[in-house]
Amino acid sequence: MTDRSEARALNPSTDVTGLILAGGQGSRMGGCDKGLERLDGIELVGHVRARLEGRVAEVLISANRHLKSYRRLADRVVVDGEQGFQGPLMGICSGLGVATTPWVLVVPCDTPLLPHDLVARMAAGIGGHRIAVAHDGERLHPVIMLLERRLASDLQAALAAGERKVGRWLERHDWTRVDFSDCPGAFSNLNTEEDKRRLEARLQRPDLERKEEG
Repeated sequence: MTDRSEARALNPSTDVTGLILAGGQGSRMGGCDKGLERLDGIELVGHVRARLEGRVAEVLISANRHLKSYRRLADRVVVDGEQGFQGPLMGICSGLGVATTPWVLVVPCDTPLLPHDLVARMAAGIGGHRIAVAHDGERLHPVIMLLERRLASDLQAALAAGERKVGRWLERHDWTRVDFSDCPGAFSNLNTEEDKRRLEARLQRPDLERKEEG
């Protein structure tokens, strides 16, 4: 286990880069590029960006295809260092490698209902740890994490050794969970056409979202 980071208050607007993971294969949806699927007339990744924009120093998107489309939706697009669909750890490593802030907040592209206060709560919950991971009261969400940029070299070494599991990499480090048990539905993601219909219905009912968050 690595040493703890120095505990201090974070200012997300200057200390944190947002990293949206959109480099997946979309195999459970027939290979579609999920980040560009439209919900309520907006690309899925656009809904996620709205949860970060104005709250972090910069928004990056990790993508491996349709780069021109993603460039319209990000401050910068980051491509994985290796070809093919290498999984979220590769996208995280690529993002850490180009981030200019000491911290990076990672989120997946298929979670359009993320809490509006996600950035603030993750920053407040990191304490003296190097990594904070969202927990909805029942499940841990390992790809929704705030982590130190300085972990890039460690992650790069793990990937070179063949590691591809986020959970196993987390176990090597000092991390904490951030409680979001007050809004578990905010972490619903899109894997099927039924999920898409359900999430779109939620997006069209902001009153339900406010009720859950508040």
